[in-house]
Amino acid sequence: MTRIGIIGAGFMGTTHAAAWAGTGASVAAVIAGPDTPAADLAERYGAAAHDDLDTFLASVDVVDVCAPTDLHERFVLAAAAAGKAVVCEKPLARTSQQGERMLAACRANGVPLLVAQVVRFFPEYVAAREAVLTGAVGIPAVVRLTRATFQPRKAADNWFVDHARSGGLVFDLMIHDIDYARWIAGDVATVFARSVQGSRTEAPSDHALAILRHRDGAITHLEASWAQRPPTFRTAGEIAGDAGVVSWSSDESEPVRVDLEQPTDAAGEIPRVASTLAEDPYTTQIRHFLRVLRGEEAPIVTGEDGLAAVRIAEAVATSIRTGRVVEVSGAEGTDDVGTDREVTR
Repeated sequence: MTRIGIIGAGFMGTTHAAAWAGTGASVAAVIAGPDTPAADLAERYGAAAHDDLDTFLASVDVVDVCAPTDLHERFVLAAAAAGKAVVCEKPLARTSQQGERMLAACRANGVPLLVAQVVRFFPEYVAAREAVLTGAVGIPAVVRLTRATFQPRKAADNWFVDHARSGGLVFDLMIHDIDYARWIAGDVATVFARSVQGSRTEAPSDHALAILRHRDGAITHLEASWAQRPPTFRTAGEIAGDAGVVSWSSDESEPVRVDLEQPTDAAGEIPRVASTLAEDPYTTQIRHFLRVLRGEEAPIVTGEDGLAAVRIAEAVATSIRTGRVVEVSGAEGTDDVGTDREVTR
């Protein structure tokens, strides 16, 4: 059995551990920080709890990095140096420079790097892409994607709201739809974005809009929000082409939706999309990763895809900060890998 090592025992580490167990792989080891001790999660799956990274790495075949975003580079580089296959939770990295080093290390050590952009495994998003691939909607011209929920809450060390660590709303939430938009309409040339906290730094939560201009001419409109009341998590999408439109929405079964103030315990600390599927999309994703690692399938999402999403997110953040249209660095056809250039309009 493939021995899986989980780095991080919080919300996402717990989610990934359950997904690996659902595939039949062995969750063999867990290592985590002081705020989320490894012991409880390790005991749940009969795994060993570690506090030494080298010992942890020696005991596993695959390293699944579910630590805070600012720690991804450290753990991916260590796993690659140890010759271990790597799964890394999104976003791949906090900066594109970190992501480039991570990809380079994995290539140099001959280990695969898979990025957990789980939206690629939600069936409505897969079906919409199939409509594009089969020509049902023609050539995509306009894509609209919405992801709206509440700001993550943690009793201690809420790194999600520390932009230096997480990248904030853009890197932690919008990046799902950034990646999906690129999967649908190809590389992104420029972005223009605005956010609540970009205009009012004292605002308690954030809501952002971004317009992506793809190199093939399509336009994507992204909306991401941490300004909803718990336990709200809404998603929607629309792809319009020259032959038709495909759309989906988590509100479709609720003709009239009313958001009422909920007690503080009505939702967990970290938002997550609900699923009524027989198999949770996180398990579908991990099952695919396992098949990739066993040489049975080609990857649906690669380290290069993860890096491309980070570069676009950086451009969105730069646009929010400067109020300008920003050219995406490292996109196909550009020479300025690693830097975002403002575009005067």
